[in-house]
Amino acid sequence: MRKPLLLLFAALFATLATAATRPITHEDVWLMKRIGAPVPSPDGRWTVFPVTEPAYDPKDVATDLWVKSLVDDTPARRLTFTKAGEAGVAWSPDSRIIAFTTRREGDEATQIYFLNFAEGGEAQRITNLTLGARLPKFSPDGKRLLFVSEVYPGATDEDAIKKAAKERKDRKYNARAYEQFPPRFWMQWLDDRKAHLFVMEAQAGAKARSLFAGSQLAELPGFGGGQGDDGPTLEAEWAPDGDGVVFSASTNRDRNTSEPVRTQLYFVATGGGEPQRLTNDQHSYGNLQFSPDGRTLFCTTDPNTVDKVYDLSRLASFPWPFDAAKKKVLTANLDRAIGRYALPEGSDRVYFTFEHAGLEQLHSVSHAGGDVRAEPSMAHGTTGGLAAGGPALVGTWDSVANPAELYSFNGAPKRLTAFNVDKAAALDLPAVEHFDFKASDGMMVHNMIVRPAKFDPAKKYPLFAVIHGGAASMWHDTFVLRWNYHLLAGTEYVILLTDYKGSTGYGEEFARSIQFDPLRGPANHVNEAVDEAVKRFAFVDGTRLAAGGASYGGHLANWLQATTTRYKAIVSHAGEADLIMQWGTSDSIWGREVNSGGPVWGDSKVWRDQSPLLQAGNKEKGAGFTTPILITVGEFDYRVPVNNAYMWFALNQRLGVTSKFIVFPETGHWILRGEDSRYWYGEVRGWLAKYLK
Repeated sequence: MRKPLLLLFAALFATLATAATRPITHEDVWLMKRIGAPVPSPDGRWTVFPVTEPAYDPKDVATDLWVKSLVDDTPARRLTFTKAGEAGVAWSPDSRIIAFTTRREGDEATQIYFLNFAEGGEAQRITNLTLGARLPKFSPDGKRLLFVSEVYPGATDEDAIKKAAKERKDRKYNARAYEQFPPRFWMQWLDDRKAHLFVMEAQAGAKARSLFAGSQLAELPGFGGGQGDDGPTLEAEWAPDGDGVVFSASTNRDRNTSEPVRTQLYFVATGGGEPQRLTNDQHSYGNLQFSPDGRTLFCTTDPNTVDKVYDLSRLASFPWPFDAAKKKVLTANLDRAIGRYALPEGSDRVYFTFEHAGLEQLHSVSHAGGDVRAEPSMAHGTTGGLAAGGPALVGTWDSVANPAELYSFNGAPKRLTAFNVDKAAALDLPAVEHFDFKASDGMMVHNMIVRPAKFDPAKKYPLFAVIHGGAASMWHDTFVLRWNYHLLAGTEYVILLTDYKGSTGYGEEFARSIQFDPLRGPANHVNEAVDEAVKRFAFVDGTRLAAGGASYGGHLANWLQATTTRYKAIVSHAGEADLIMQWGTSDSIWGREVNSGGPVWGDSKVWRDQSPLLQAGNKEKGAGFTTPILITVGEFDYRVPVNNAYMWFALNQRLGVTSKFIVFPETGHWILRGEDSRYWYGEVRGWLAKYLK
């Protein structure tokens, strides 16, 4: 009798706990404080991290730096108190100075500031460059500063850059001219500026100097690094002796329409001169870190397989001084892509995370490689922002029911902050439930479901299949801002989250399986997952089904509307209408050709057979285009340009299908303004209610 009584008490306790909480609101989701990745000090005693205090009015949003002791339990405290957000944190080697980037009053561009952590006082501006400065890093002796700034063609010193900037500002015409693809990326138009690495003495007023000035490498038309939110960027690390800098860059960006862009490793002396190429292969290298003893350079590497749509990113190392022939791939036998990694002092192991079946947990591998093992982690949720300082290992952790907080991972995970703990505890946030099934094509497909607040097992609930973007990503057990599971569920719906073929977190071949099957196969997995959920869970009403997603999830939402009539309502945000149009108007070409079997003018049938637009005849056959669809898009979305949504609305109107089209004029790929987000969630929930109740 003891076990039944315990189960009865447990059920009663769960019922009482649920009764004491309430369903989540948009205000709860939007106004939760947002914890950024921590940066621990070199001595391992402190960590600095950004905290964003959101608001519905963008003018009221503030991001400040906070600091938390890693050697005692004193609460975290705020270091900065300005409206301007701070980012790009770096500690001096003696753990006394904190460098960061911000744009304060009087700054025309983002600049680097120093805060004397040891002595206190106001932050001091260190740079005053026309095109700004970001990503600061102290030299090993703390006397110099490395950072990224931008230059104009033929203008690599501050005087020339200032002159070129004035000429652009004073010109009477307004036009953009391009001789290289892409002219725009993600959510911004590009221009002719390029990222350079600069060095200067680590003191205010010192003269900054480009390490690439006069180099042949930087003048190559295909030279460059990545593209960040603030503009072009380069990844770099000081060499252990401080005499030079190791960086990763590509030289074939001008050929990105016909081959993979590869980032190779280079070395440039701090005195300048022509950079030396360290690697010369078909791989890409990034996420550079030196071991604490300076004897090993670690990085992640991607093989850039020309005829494959996806490659795993693996952890690799090189001895220092550099020897390309002694490269080690430490996770060669791990069939997962490496996320963040960290190198604690005094340890012979590299700590890292990777995606797996909705979770992201902590693992490690020795410096010799090959012996990957699990480390103490939270049993569920997502570990992120992993970083090491001295012996300290810190990061963030969150789950569907727990907004992100700062954690220590030296031994058993220990929570260090509690910015949102009390707020989350007041909400009815059911945990995700995992299940797998074998699809008709023989593949095992992982899923999570989220029950609604105030769940009643005696009721029948409509099912909303929410489709992740990517496709090379996966659903996480995490607290989501843009498509918050619980906010979508409310008290009315069960949410289904399916990792269809092409998703990450299940090995390289599973992610590659989308090649030549960009929409039909993944959509079949979503449909079969819906069938499985209806069969497994008695509380799911199989007669009231909806589907929706954003980005690639929007592509699949459009495909589902075109090919099946099983859903009562569909929501499509940033979804493509036509494979060929998306190829020609988005900011990438080569990967789309690899995925679809060749160029659009070739003989691959994929371009037509799996283009949502060209399935319009399915309506006449009774196989598609009957489901009411809500179509939303941001006007500044250059990844899935607005013409896709416009065409999809035009097609639905031409076919006489109930459809609604919402454009957000100040939004890009994601809806990131508070009031826009609140309106969007209201429209989505209204659309579901109209057709599922």
